[in-house]
Amino acid sequence: MSVPYEKTLPKAFDEKSARRALELARDTLQIEADAILNLKNRLSSSPDDSFAQAVGLLLQCSGRVVVSGMGKSGHIARKIAATLASTGTPAFFVHPGEAAHGDLGMVTENDAVIAISNSGETGELLAIVPIIKRMGAKLIAMTGNPASKLAELANVHLNVRVDKEACPLNLAPTASTTATLALGDALAVALLDARGFQEEDFARSHPGGALGRRLLTHVRDVMRTGRAIPTVAADTPLSNALLEITDKGMAMTAIVDADKHPIGIFTDGDLRRLIEKKQDLRDLSIADVMHANPRTIGPDQLAVEAVELMEQFRINQLLVADADGKLVGALHIHDLTRAKVI
Repeated sequence: MSVPYEKTLPKAFDEKSARRALELARDTLQIEADAILNLKNRLSSSPDDSFAQAVGLLLQCSGRVVVSGMGKSGHIARKIAATLASTGTPAFFVHPGEAAHGDLGMVTENDAVIAISNSGETGELLAIVPIIKRMGAKLIAMTGNPASKLAELANVHLNVRVDKEACPLNLAPTASTTATLALGDALAVALLDARGFQEEDFARSHPGGALGRRLLTHVRDVMRTGRAIPTVAADTPLSNALLEITDKGMAMTAIVDADKHPIGIFTDGDLRRLIEKKQDLRDLSIADVMHANPRTIGPDQLAVEAVELMEQFRINQLLVADADGKLVGALHIHDLTRAKVI
């Protein structure tokens, strides 16, 4: 007879249990922090250090970086491959078990392989390493055992040994996986710097992210064009200009000359200020009340530059002019918000 689900739930922590949980949490964080600090201290400042050698080997790689590992090391390997790929070093993960059954065909002689195993004796990795070596691919081993078979076979060995795991039983991979992940991040950052990887490069790898949108979205991508741009001539009566403002829904209109050059702008805010002055509006033309020489931006400039202009001058609309000074578009701050540039 199965036990009802409700009876399998743990009882609420008492004060003693809560203190024990907090004590274990602090111990875990301290052990893992110490593991990373010891790893840092183990790195030599010499160019002959294994870390520097690994960076040099990966920089010289004309193919891709293949990262592999079993179990928890496999999860860490996936993250390291993803970090490398997103920071300018083409990389992907290969499961060693699958590699032995066909996926090794993904690896070429021009690639570099990072094999991760805390013991350095993982059978699935050792089964494919001789083939990797025979085809000419370079091998970097990340293990906690410099005397292991995997370390001996590697072109470069990175020692990720930890004094103990954070697990109270000293069994579950905890501090060792944290140290390995941190060293993988260190490799990615060193390679990023050596390659001269910049914000623009990062954005190209993350077009769906906030940084990608900010650095890859241009004004022409979000501006309103054609009949959607509110425009009137300088001799247009103010009342007709107000109809154009209402019709186009941008809370403003551009005033253009015969060659479509923007010579002024009039906004809802300008209208409110006119009304506050109790001025008779019936006989006014738009030229009487417009702001001359409006601020403009080019269509090929980044949308984030439009945001900066709007913030700097505390405006909500911006006209877009081409290299000849002709009006080709208009931006409202809501357009930039919808495009998630802001």
